[in-house]
Amino acid sequence: MTHEQDVARHYEHGSLERAILDALKAAGKDLDRLSHTDLALVDEFHIGGRPATKDLGDQIDLPPGSRCLDIGSGIGGPSRYFSSERGWRIDGIDLTPEYVEIAQRLSQRVGIGDSVTYRQGSATALAFADATFDGAYMLHVGMNIPDKAAVFAEVHRVLKPGGIFAIYDVMREGKGEISYPVPWASEPATSHLESAASYETMLRTAGFTVVKKRSRREFALESMRRRAAQAGPPGLGLPIVMGPTASQKLANMAAMVERGIFAPTEIVSRAV
Repeated sequence: MTHEQDVARHYEHGSLERAILDALKAAGKDLDRLSHTDLALVDEFHIGGRPATKDLGDQIDLPPGSRCLDIGSGIGGPSRYFSSERGWRIDGIDLTPEYVEIAQRLSQRVGIGDSVTYRQGSATALAFADATFDGAYMLHVGMNIPDKAAVFAEVHRVLKPGGIFAIYDVMREGKGEISYPVPWASEPATSHLESAASYETMLRTAGFTVVKKRSRREFALESMRRRAAQAGPPGLGLPIVMGPTASQKLANMAAMVERGIFAPTEIVSRAV
């Protein structure tokens, strides 16, 4: 089994769409009249959820109608948000076939199936022509990719000159062992954290100019504190996506952010 197959297997659920729809129904949502906001508690699989997506989007100065690449699109949360709120046309790629199928079906349910598309594929070998996209982004994806330099080179290839590339990944900030499982990996073999400085070096080598960078550690800590304070009976939320080990994954991650081992970080760059 290849590394990418191991990553896809980590995220596989088996009956995720049914679990999401059942939770939505139990929460009182009309499955025939869903909006992208109804899905926000379950389809934003990264630290900070929908607020983090909005914050990253605020760094991307693209007009309505822009074509964007969503790298590691998951079950489609950010793409549905950006399509609905910013008017972008989104192409999403993801390693996990189940995620790709669910992303498309959920987008159809909320009425935006014509403005977002998803396909199974690798970020290291993008199936798009040169200079296709106005922008690209990835949220909590690089942690699973050992060869980030190859990804950045591919993104640069498919972006138009001056195209923007926004990243929101968990990045190394200090020393310390990683306690597994975490949301993106159950074992060290599929976890590949790098520092923000390493990201910047690889981006520049690929032909990008880094425009902005900021650690979101304090934002992450506050987000996790709010989530802990609101904890209640199982319902609509990311544990549906993460499965039975969700509580351990989230606890391990929170502890390591607290200790300063890693933190989510934004880096915004432009293709030159």
